Amino acid sequence: MNAASPFSDSSRINFRDEPDFVRPGEELDAHKLESFLRSHFPSETANFLVKQFPSGHSNLTYAILLGDRKMVLRRPPFGSKVKSAHDMGREFHVLTKLHPAYPPVPQVLLYCEDDSVLGAPFYLMEPIGGIILRRNPPPGLPFTTETARGLCESFIDNLARLHSIDYGAIGLADLGKPQGYLERQVRGWIERYHASKTHVIPEVDNISHWVQQNLPSSSYATLIHNDYKFDNMVLDPADLTKIIGLLDWEMCTLGDPLTDLATALAYWVEAGDPDDLQQLRWGPTNYPGSMTRSELVQRYAESSGRDVSNMLFYLVFARFKVAVIVQQIYYRFHLGLTKDQRFASMPAVVQTLLRASWHCAQSGVI
Repeated sequence: MNAASPFSDSSRINFRDEPDFVRPGEELDAHKLESFLRSHFPSETANFLVKQFPSGHSNLTYAILLGDRKMVLRRPPFGSKVKSAHDMGREFHVLTKLHPAYPPVPQVLLYCEDDSVLGAPFYLMEPIGGIILRRNPPPGLPFTTETARGLCESFIDNLARLHSIDYGAIGLADLGKPQGYLERQVRGWIERYHASKTHVIPEVDNISHWVQQNLPSSSYATLIHNDYKFDNMVLDPADLTKIIGLLDWEMCTLGDPLTDLATALAYWVEAGDPDDLQQLRWGPTNYPGSMTRSELVQRYAESSGRDVSNMLFYLVFARFKVAVIVQQIYYRFHLGLTKDQRFASMPAVVQTLLRASWHCAQSGVI
């Protein structure tokens, strides 16, 4: 365990995510940031410290200590040209409206659109103290069969809860254009792949043709998170089956809720999946007690009351979409816009996801 820091809780074994040193090339202008923050929080006259959370591949997340106040700062990645995917003002607006109706959303504090401070817009929010599960539970953290099962149930029930929110009543009716959402998504993600293409992968054309030919009708829309997976959830340290926070709302919009479920399934690697998919596991989804993708779909149908008969299409498309997201991240590395060496192996991840997508289409198995 790391030595206690101003950001940690040293009163118990600490399984929480801890911020670390800022990665090279992702430093913030500490002088400008401190001046900006002290102008908004004048009573905080003591320490100023900036660290960075080590995970995440898109928007960057930093831990800020200003006097006795702990905050989390979010800003776009350096060098990104995909402005619509990193709209800090939009993300701040979503969190502001959503928090009162859905408490797992972080409470935001401050938004800055002045590029002269950090070179890009950013916002600050309250931290949520809890546990985030990555690929494997940290050593010593109890993760029993019963815990795994209970967490799976909470995972799906929480998604159904999010989809039940009356987005118009909380002031988010202008967040997206539900009409024609699915068709735009299919067309748009195909275009995004070709705009960031670096390798020739045969499955791309096969999948593109298949999803366009098998596009289902979509007659309803809900608020959707669009990146729903274990490592975007904060769990109660006293009860790992209880979700107390849901993070990374940058892709939230109004759209078909089954696309949200399918994105979760695209990240979900179960025990019987082949070795190449096992290497991409984003959480302990293959641990004893964990639900299969089919069981998750059935649980969602029961929790939401929605028809899930077209989930094959949604999973094929979701795996393609996740592959394109990874490709876009790699493209920044390919162009030299980021030096983060985590991105160097991403072409293999893209190929694995595309193979899994095409296999799903051919086999008809979720």
